[in-house]
Amino acid sequence: MGNRIQKEIVVIGSGTAGLAAYRAAKAHTDSVVTIEAGAYGTTCARVGCMPSKLLIAAAEAAHTLDHTEAFGVYSKGGKEISGEAVMERVKSERDRFVGFVLEGVHNIPAEDKIQGYAKFKDAHTILVTTREGQTIEIEAERIVIATGSRPNIPGFFEQAKDRLIVNDDVFNWNDLPSSVAVFGPGVIGLELGQALHRLGVQVHMFGAGGKVGPITDPVVHQYAEQTFEEEFYLNAKTLTNRIERVENGVEIDFIDKQGNEQTILVDYLISATGRRPNVDQLAIENVPFELDEFGVPVADPVTMQTSQPHIFIAGDASNQLPLLHEAADQGKIAGDNAGSYPKIEPGLRRSPISVVFSDPQIMMIGSTYNALVHDIEAGQVVIGEVSFENQGRSRVMLKNTGVLRVYADKQTGRLLGAEMIGPSAEHIAHLLAWAHQQGMTIAQMLDMPFYHPVIEEGVRTALRNVNEQIANI
Repeated sequence: MGNRIQKEIVVIGSGTAGLAAYRAAKAHTDSVVTIEAGAYGTTCARVGCMPSKLLIAAAEAAHTLDHTEAFGVYSKGGKEISGEAVMERVKSERDRFVGFVLEGVHNIPAEDKIQGYAKFKDAHTILVTTREGQTIEIEAERIVIATGSRPNIPGFFEQAKDRLIVNDDVFNWNDLPSSVAVFGPGVIGLELGQALHRLGVQVHMFGAGGKVGPITDPVVHQYAEQTFEEEFYLNAKTLTNRIERVENGVEIDFIDKQGNEQTILVDYLISATGRRPNVDQLAIENVPFELDEFGVPVADPVTMQTSQPHIFIAGDASNQLPLLHEAADQGKIAGDNAGSYPKIEPGLRRSPISVVFSDPQIMMIGSTYNALVHDIEAGQVVIGEVSFENQGRSRVMLKNTGVLRVYADKQTGRLLGAEMIGPSAEHIAHLLAWAHQQGMTIAQMLDMPFYHPVIEEGVRTALRNVNEQIANI
């Protein structure tokens, strides 16, 4: 490959979005090249969804052993957790999932892959610095940015020095530590923090803004905060006064919920304070993009086209919805439109769905409470609610913790969204998301079959609650 090449389409990044964009673009033309700065393999497989679920699975097994007596099942041998064995399985299975991704990468012809760091020279020219120090100049007719994201670490945390880690680092541990402080009770923080707690690690979880997970509904949020606080230390609105690396760990001074100053010593500080799109090192200032408040090129969510018509952006880099299924969809849309340019078509955008694999699980589908709050206050949206504390099947399994809130249009009865913490939320999310994408009304949903006894009967209770309100109106 020479130092100056011409390509119809350049895809920057080869994660979930980049690979989807590459495959879609190749259906239109053979003149496609991918550029990858880091190791091949997606965030999901390496440090995200899959290794975190492996850790959670181990935590669930440990937790189950502690809660069998209520069923009349007694464990005489006690419980022993081998941190080394836990992490060995996490890493082994993680590597297996990464291997599947790498198989797909290996199938990409060598001439379609460049490893190096990409920067924009102008709107049609990409400069790539290879790992060998060479510079390749690529003239591109169309470009897809799919550079993913990285952890966003507040500068204050740097005082923890070598004991400051992010979620990515957890999955390289050979053993479990005795204690951690997790900053950020969002999706990543909740999942990791609770899993580590259940595996015998002493966990302190801190937030700054008061949020727990992605929840926006105040009723669901309050329930979630109280539930997690009962299991491990959680202060979702903490004032942290000092972080200091000391001889045997990290000391943290903070103000507790009662207003008292506390000091803890932990082995590690885990920063789970969100991720930032990897666009700041692409020299995007050399292209007259319209940028959002975070400096990310603005893109049409149904075409992934930026303000530069021939440039598209997809996946975490787009700063829209940092979820694997969204990255795959966005990548395909961006690749298709880059391939068919100047013809641009809106791609399939599915109903929003998100799940937190905590216990109880959290899920959100459709429009959030925050997105609907003005219509709720104006009386245009009605809310159905069900508690799972007395729901039949949930009580049978001793999983009777949670609340579901369903939002519907007062005039049409159409399902608008839902937020939930509770049992089997990952499955209930799919049922509701499918109904939402089909534009179903609450009455139509109630015409669907419900078996007995199942947790889904709780959904029916919430739907009936909504339907009664609509009928009364």
